[in-house]
Amino acid sequence: MNPNIKRLLGLVLVLIISIGCTTTPFRTYAALPSELRLFEGQQKQLHLVMPVMANATVDRPDILQVNGKRTAALSVSSRQPLSLSTSQAGQAKLKLKLFNRIPIKTLKVNVVPDLRVIPGGQTIGVKVKSDGILVVGHHLVKVSEERKLSPGEDAGVQLGDLIVRMNGTRIQDVSKVADIVRQAGEADKALELVIRRGANEVQTKLQPAYDAEDKLWRLGLYIRDSAAGVGTLTFYAPDQGVYGALGHVITDMDTQTPIVVGKGEIVQSNVTSISKSQNGEPGEKRAQFVKESRVLGNVERNTPFGIFGKMTANPEHSVFKEPIPIGFNEEVQEGPAEMLTVVNGQQVERFKIEIVHVTRQSGPATKGMVIRITDPRLLQKTGGIVQGMSGSPIIQNNKLIGAVTHVFVNNPSSGYGCFIEWMLQDAGVVLSNSQWSQQGKVHGNRVDLSFVVETSRTSMKPVEKQTKL
Repeated sequence: MNPNIKRLLGLVLVLIISIGCTTTPFRTYAALPSELRLFEGQQKQLHLVMPVMANATVDRPDILQVNGKRTAALSVSSRQPLSLSTSQAGQAKLKLKLFNRIPIKTLKVNVVPDLRVIPGGQTIGVKVKSDGILVVGHHLVKVSEERKLSPGEDAGVQLGDLIVRMNGTRIQDVSKVADIVRQAGEADKALELVIRRGANEVQTKLQPAYDAEDKLWRLGLYIRDSAAGVGTLTFYAPDQGVYGALGHVITDMDTQTPIVVGKGEIVQSNVTSISKSQNGEPGEKRAQFVKESRVLGNVERNTPFGIFGKMTANPEHSVFKEPIPIGFNEEVQEGPAEMLTVVNGQQVERFKIEIVHVTRQSGPATKGMVIRITDPRLLQKTGGIVQGMSGSPIIQNNKLIGAVTHVFVNNPSSGYGCFIEWMLQDAGVVLSNSQWSQQGKVHGNRVDLSFVVETSRTSMKPVEKQTKL
């Protein structure tokens, strides 16, 4: 064949493909997902634009029905949407073919058990004890007029280390450390420490030093075993008896390392006042713990998506009295939504927000959406998002879709939110058969709202402390 004719045919073919890619049917099929998640009993419509008839084949009609028909194969057309409905949990495949011959799309549908939760919004008090003794600083011990040293630093103990054993004894209480250190010092024996450093376990020996000034045996370390503050309850799952709150990990205020929880509890909290957010300076809720004898639940886990545990008492002042559906991340849309939170006392209120950006995530990551406060009353009261709002549930289309997690420092009317399904997974509520392995991280110009540590501006007891040893 003439080379010029070949080139001409090639250009014509490229032109046909280019034009085809811009057609509505092509863009419609390109936009169709290859995988879809639905709850039992849920319906979903897929809008198709087809110039000709097509055939749909379902391998499990007992799980998935198309256009209301419990059959394995049927014809579909552009005159009506493709309506999917589910009847039981499981996995089904939907195949679309033109003229019953040319495959154009295969859609995998995961049907999961129906799940409904009660959105929170209540401000809660959180008290946690770490699963060991957290090292938050080094100091020098004056062993003589001419000499100072830090035994802990010399032994390689680092900030953020969690001391879990001393001389083979499990240690979780700061008050018991002084006696162990004194006994080792008087016996002139080095302490054998087992330290948890991130995911690793480290062993070292530390020789206490006698402080000639304070007349005490010292390690040259500042240590802490507890933390307390306020945050927001995100959801309560009554069927499973579990809750999720905060939407972000609790970190130690000095070392910024996540606190490994040994035990903890959540109680009701009363908002007494609010310091308004301003550009460059996020505000905060000021609150008091109330009804401390009436514990709402325990704290079992502290993860990148908040704190989780068993709830033993129903929280009061809920906007929703009955459970509502949850929305998967692919259902979240840019546009209007609501946030539930407390700005005075204990009453949960609805406030208008806008979801301005949605990040499609195939695995857990903390930056799921960018939100903006649009409610004039909330902006007037708080200046936008403030510390202590972390965990405030986000509602869209009458579904719980996520929680507030961060505020933008230079624009406190905006911030980040995480998708609710990642919090539900960490709460132990199984949503799908998929196994997620990637843990996302948040970066950028924002402030972590997961925990407001007690300060002198609140009337709470100083549970968050450090001890010099």
